Amino acid sequence: MKLLDARHLFVDYGSFRAVDDLSFSIEAGTWLMIVGPNGAGKSTVLRALAQACNYRGDVILEGANARRMKAAERARFMGMLMQSHFVGYAFSVEEVVRLGRYAHASGFLTRRLNREKDDQAVFEALELTGMTEKRRQSVLTLSGGELQRTFLAQLLAQNPRLLLLDEPANHLDLIYQKQIFSLISDWICQEGRAVISVVHDLSLAKAFGTKAILMNKGKDIASGDVDEVLSPDHLDAVYGMDVGAWMRKMLDQWSQ
Repeated sequence: MKLLDARHLFVDYGSFRAVDDLSFSIEAGTWLMIVGPNGAGKSTVLRALAQACNYRGDVILEGANARRMKAAERARFMGMLMQSHFVGYAFSVEEVVRLGRYAHASGFLTRRLNREKDDQAVFEALELTGMTEKRRQSVLTLSGGELQRTFLAQLLAQNPRLLLLDEPANHLDLIYQKQIFSLISDWICQEGRAVISVVHDLSLAKAFGTKAILMNKGKDIASGDVDEVLSPDHLDAVYGMDVGAWMRKMLDQWSQ
């Protein structure tokens, strides 16, 4: 069965159509990269999947319509990492990460057992994202990259089956880009999991993605295997430039 099936999605903001009749599906083990220029509608697609904006069409999660699922049920199935984060209170890093476990809250009789599971999930998430040493630190004091890693840790502690990642490399130093993308690649290998990411870096999309959707002006320009979608013909037409030549020029600087 398909893990997610998006059927004829439309998103309108007034007279502006941000997503125009988009349909796709993914199975477990898939890392779908959504790419395209600014304003293509990429992040809006993730918001629609996460039920974070009004849309027309259907989002089906393993046969269940996402609109009819309870919030906690959806949170156990999928979780989203936003491109930017608003933090209004001086929570510690660990407290923010622990918020990811609310989807697994249960009754009084099982609370103690779940507390042990929660502690383990939070510990592992902090370790995986390299935030253990800063777990007592206020999130108000973090850099942009540290804040991004904190909210990724929250998402991992939530332990959904489907990750929705909006620019997961945002604000991250190169070493953490490498670590986080490798971590997510390993995470997908566990049974019944998949990832949908919005990325601007086409090299990251090509290196880690298994499937891709190339969007422009709200439409699906090309979709399928990542190497087929990120072909010179598709990319040059959408970006209005020789993408491959530009990227090779940038890479050549490091071979001198």
